Amino acid sequence: MLSLEDRLDEQSKAVLEMIPEGLLDLSDITTARAAVDGLMAAMLADAPDVPGVEVEDHWVPGAPGDPDVMVRVYTPSGVDGPVPGLYWIHGGGMVLGNVPMDDLNCKGVAVQMGCVVASVEYRLAPEHPHPAPIEDCYAGLKWFAESSDALGVDLGRIAIGGASAGGGLAAALALLARDRGEVGVCFQQLIYPMLDDRNITPSSHYVQHPKTWNRKANIAGWTALLGKPAGSDDVSPYASPARAEDLSGLPPAFIIVGELDLFVDEDIEYAQRLIQAGVPTELHVFPGAFHGSDLMVPMSENSQRWAAIRAAALRQALHRNG
Repeated sequence: MLSLEDRLDEQSKAVLEMIPEGLLDLSDITTARAAVDGLMAAMLADAPDVPGVEVEDHWVPGAPGDPDVMVRVYTPSGVDGPVPGLYWIHGGGMVLGNVPMDDLNCKGVAVQMGCVVASVEYRLAPEHPHPAPIEDCYAGLKWFAESSDALGVDLGRIAIGGASAGGGLAAALALLARDRGEVGVCFQQLIYPMLDDRNITPSSHYVQHPKTWNRKANIAGWTALLGKPAGSDDVSPYASPARAEDLSGLPPAFIIVGELDLFVDEDIEYAQRLIQAGVPTELHVFPGAFHGSDLMVPMSENSQRWAAIRAAALRQALHRNG
């Protein structure tokens, strides 16, 4: 079998070569966080801002006994409510990342979709293992729904979404919202979601390139989240959604992933199980795409098509009843 690098196009290879060595070495998470934060800040510094969006941070009540949770709200200027809402969860392997790294994305979605976007700053593992991250995500979603009138959001058109670890948390949040029955969710948009701590699929073994999200980093991220070895017994589906036995009654789902992504097999399997459970599901597997390639190689033809498909699905979900 050809290696991952052999299957990448020249543009993707060039981008990966520019990534610093050891960026995804999670043996020292504090150092990895600083490196990733620095890289993201440098990338954002060169990107043009998105005008026409008001940004405000809110500190909202956490779960009982937990600290308050920061939710950043992006409201497009001059939009008459109520408008749809998107509740967004950033990625980072459960141990990295923050709200600011997705500022431009959230602003762009708010303007492009004519919706209010809320982005949650959940606590990270290993300092805060499961259930801290998902409980923070749920607390933010509950506040977003309860504050819908004040925020100009249509309570019946709140979608959730996230990328990578954020996609996994969004899938878990859909399960938790269904089971608690307090917040209605109209749609879940899962971008190469991190769904299964067991790491038993062929793709989870195949992808070991040191400059993409790889098997070693993935196992480290899951172990940090769970507070015990990845693949252990008695793992909650609210931590690892692929563990859920019942996927019925969940909101319609959109899943997109690259064929060279560590998560491609588990994402395909999850989509198939959603369909079997009667959940309307749209799945896209992109040839030649690796984990995060839509962000790293945004101007490629593949990434442009990816962005258009992703946007069209979200627009349809948010505005079908508008």
